[in-house]
Amino acid sequence: MSGNGNHGGKANDGSSPPRESRGPGPSHSSHPSHNSQPQPSIIPPRGDPRTLLSFQKAEVLYDFTYRFAHRFLQKGDRTIDQMIQAARSGKKNILEGSKAGRTSREMEIKLTNVARASLEELLDDYLDYLRARDHVIWEKDSREANYVRHLGRRTPQTFELYREIFDTRPPEVLANIAICLLHQTHFLLDRQLLRLEKDFLAEGGLRERMTRARLQVRKTPPG
Repeated sequence: MSGNGNHGGKANDGSSPPRESRGPGPSHSSHPSHNSQPQPSIIPPRGDPRTLLSFQKAEVLYDFTYRFAHRFLQKGDRTIDQMIQAARSGKKNILEGSKAGRTSREMEIKLTNVARASLEELLDDYLDYLRARDHVIWEKDSREANYVRHLGRRTPQTFELYREIFDTRPPEVLANIAICLLHQTHFLLDRQLLRLEKDFLAEGGLRERMTRARLQVRKTPPG
């Protein structure tokens, strides 16, 4: 998240008269037309949404799912496109929601919720894959699930953390890993949505910020 940079003094390029030719008068810093009071912010700065842990995990899930669907599902199975599109929607809506949040907190909440719903659909597809093939679904506190939870604490989250596992484990293990990652991402998105809702209730949206900014400017006495 970047702040406003400090502006240095303007270099003398020879176009200004020498200092000693000026008569006594107020310095530049005391010029009455300058107002030192900061202007209210209407569009707050935002950091890079790709640093959000929820986005990083969603991106891992997209990379994971793309490879899984093409490798283990039968060619022509419509589930391939459905799973990939659900993973893509989860990733893209987190990104777009964060960007939209600069001007519309309501839109950020909406898109973040769409992302969560898409990943919920993806979770159901992985569960269907295991259940239809009579594979074991890991318990939440199983040794395997705890190992994936440990991997999920590393930052940044990228597919490279899981590449060796993906290349060497059978599909039933990979589907369970994806399920663990989806639960982790759901937890992060639920917490993200709660924070967004609290921020919206406390600060309002763009119209409220614009109204507050106009009122503050009107209350500021002219310099």
